[in-house]
Formats: sequence, structure tokens, C-alpha cells
Amino acid sequence: MEIAIISSDAKKPLMTEFCMAYCGILSRHQLCATAITAKYISESTGLKIEKLLTGARGGSDQIASRITYNEVDLLIYFGDPNNEEEYSGIMMNLIRLCDMYNVPIATNIATAEALIFALERGDLDWRENIKKEKRQ
Repeated sequence: MEIAIISSDAKKPLMTEFCMAYCGILSRHQLCATAITAKYISESTGLKIEKLLTGARGGSDQIASRITYNEVDLLIYFGDPNNEEEYSGIMMNLIRLCDMYNVPIATNIATAEALIFALERGDLDWRENIKKEKRQ
């Protein structure tokens, strides 16, 4: 499965710790992330991760496009709840797209852990059926 990862500057340490804790599960999937987040994760975990542009330079838009084209199966986005601009713009657009295209999204560590465990159990395998339907 394709997992997209984004984190605001304030949440990069938490995202890194999350990825370290679940490195075994994440290593069995394709990962992409905005540039600085990808750098933090790959340096801390050794995970292979596709580096997109930084969020400010269009990385979030790249992920949005991938969601629209059904190329993302799970989005983990740790945003800064104290940054109202982030929540009113980029994050809300990604949440809207995930709702439109039935892409599970985690916006905090509690939900991220629940989705990672669901991924490990195979509970998100239905995403493969959606991809097959879109190709036909």
C-alpha cells in the first residue's frame, strides 16, 4: 500500500518517533512524504521513502494530486493545531480529498496507531479493490 506522510514543523519529532515505533510495519509498504519530513524519517529509521517537494513548495499539492488519482491508500498528517492558517487551508483540503476518495487519514498519533494496526491486520485491503475498479 502507498502511505503518504506529512507533518508540520512542530510535529516532526512526534512523526519521527511514530515511524521509529512502527518501522517494521511501514517497511512493508511504499512511503512518500514531503521533503523535510522524509529526511527526518529516513535518517532516523533507515526507511526507504520517496521525497516529494517541501510542503511550502508544493509537496502537499503533490500528495493531494496522488489522492485524486487514487495513488494514496493512507494519509498520516500530523498538523499543528495551534496554527489556524494550516488548519483552514492545506489540512482541510487534504481531509476533504480523503473524504471524497475514501482514503483513510490520521491527523493525530492515536488515529495513526489505530490505522497502522488496521493496516497490519489487513483491514485496509479493501483499498486494493477500489484501485482495481478505477483501472477498469
